[in-house]
Amino acid sequence: MRFLFVLFVSALTFGQDSKNISLLDQWQNNNLEVNSTKVRYNECWGFVYNSQEYAILGSTEATHFFKLTDANKLIEVDSIKGKHVASTVIHRDFKTYKNYAYSVCDEGNSSLQIIDYSYLPDSVYLVNEIESNFKRAHNLFIDTVSGLLFVCGPMHSSMSIDTQYKLDVYSLTDPVNPSLIWSADPTSFPYVHDCYVRNNIGYLNCGDDGLRVYDFSNPSNPLFIQNLNIYQDQGYNHQGWLSPDGKTYIFGDETNGKRLKKCSVDANHNLQINSYFGTNSINNSVPHNIMITNELAFVSYYNEGLRIYDTRNTLPEEIAHYDTYSEENVFKMNGAWGVYSELPSQRILVSDRQNGLFLFDFDRTVFNAPSNGISSLFPNPVLKGENITIKLNVPNSTLNYSEIHNEIGQKLLTIDNSNFSYQVIEMNFSAGIYFVKINYSDYLGDENYEIHKFIIH
Repeated sequence: MRFLFVLFVSALTFGQDSKNISLLDQWQNNNLEVNSTKVRYNECWGFVYNSQEYAILGSTEATHFFKLTDANKLIEVDSIKGKHVASTVIHRDFKTYKNYAYSVCDEGNSSLQIIDYSYLPDSVYLVNEIESNFKRAHNLFIDTVSGLLFVCGPMHSSMSIDTQYKLDVYSLTDPVNPSLIWSADPTSFPYVHDCYVRNNIGYLNCGDDGLRVYDFSNPSNPLFIQNLNIYQDQGYNHQGWLSPDGKTYIFGDETNGKRLKKCSVDANHNLQINSYFGTNSINNSVPHNIMITNELAFVSYYNEGLRIYDTRNTLPEEIAHYDTYSEENVFKMNGAWGVYSELPSQRILVSDRQNGLFLFDFDRTVFNAPSNGISSLFPNPVLKGENITIKLNVPNSTLNYSEIHNEIGQKLLTIDNSNFSYQVIEMNFSAGIYFVKINYSDYLGDENYEIHKFIIH
């Protein structure tokens, strides 16, 4: 009798605290320059070129490009050395447009590097390096619909080291030679730390000045929509992301103990905070970067690693996590820095400041399935040879094991569980009626069980 127990538990030696996430691969290079807190890495990003998935990772020295293989391996194919290379580099940022990657650095005397990746999978090439308005920059965002490049916190070459512009907007009509359209007035406009822009509507994360929304339909004269500058659990307004349907925006404050904010977005692009959520906030945890779908939020949560939340409930529920930084530390901004969750394969990229680039598997289909009651079993009935999924729906509970019994009560199979709230089992039993007994521990640690009846055709 053959069965398949699908948990994809990684055979890698990088064992960490996890739930409902499988580590597929991890890359790091201990020869890169490092500072006293062992920081070598920063942001990550993903893209697809010629149907092949790729990842980008920033380090103290370079912008690194990786191929994601069908065997779930991260293969570094090339890198572009930064204009400024030093152990003090803690932040690079990049975005992609057409066949180009745009990379900036927020330390030293740096530049905007425009990298042509049309030669992949063999190599990438630096095709332009602009220093004049990019002495430093904190973040980039590209509205791919309008072809606009937004540069957050740029420092022009004529400026002193302690002075920065707030926000620059460039046209990418010529992708290799961006053309400056507008610079925010440095005397009246707040500093923009990060932003999200889609169809010309920009959500600007302005640090201590909160969150602003602008319409960039005329990028040389953006129109003010909203200023969310006072709200509960306010800290340093850091970064946020808009759902594909445009109805939900989630942002985080990069401040000890501040929770994430889930906002509804109305037809006029105004935001209203509806709920606050997070992980280990009571112990001063700090969220960093966020990407969301219509149902899920993926958060690189510094010391707490990757955290995934189901956002369909009024109060989003954490459904998965992987701690990329297992050390305990009073400083709460080590660990997971960047996250990218929009690859077609639905594999997830996370960059960790100390531990490099991670590639994860997370089965989103399981959490889009029915979730009524304490546990669920689906599909039911099932055809012989197909898979059933057993899913525990109770928060803060652990699925210990499942047993399959035939119609007269004989136990046919016991399947232990590790770090997952679900199990996927191939049904190669004969047609008939069967029962699954699910053993789980609740939030108090007490063992309980449930029984589901199912049919194999």
